[in-house]
Amino acid sequence: MFTGDRSGDFLVAALWRAGLASQPTSTRADDGLQLHDAYLTAPVRCAPPGNRPTPAERDSCLPFLAEELSLLTSARVYLALGAFAYDCLARTEPLRSHLARPLPRFAHGAVTRFGGADGTERALLCSYHPSQRNVFTGLLTAAMLDDVLECARGLIHS
Repeated sequence: MFTGDRSGDFLVAALWRAGLASQPTSTRADDGLQLHDAYLTAPVRCAPPGNRPTPAERDSCLPFLAEELSLLTSARVYLALGAFAYDCLARTEPLRSHLARPLPRFAHGAVTRFGGADGTERALLCSYHPSQRNVFTGLLTAAMLDDVLECARGLIHS
């Protein structure tokens, strides 16, 4: 995911600067990129028309996202890249039953802490999506993404 496009270039470079990726670029699936203390997934499994997923697409794909999350038993920090991802994460377990309601509004850099069923503190962290539009307009800068990833690292190791 993100491999071979400009959003991926921006994201992988930031993951590398944060020490969460083995290399600063990823151009193809077999290029050797490895993530450390990180896992990338997507709430919607296909590229929707106009790059805007619909609620129906979200709902169709949520079971797949929930299954992936259920396998990540040691995950302590969930980073939502965009408001859509934030909404999707909040609809899936293990987050849905442990997040406070009403759900805090999405905001870049916002952190919502919650306890898991096992008593471990977890966090849901927000960032603007690294889309070309967000990067080219300055809504998301490299420094902003670096700050969020540094926060994630701190939460992982706290």
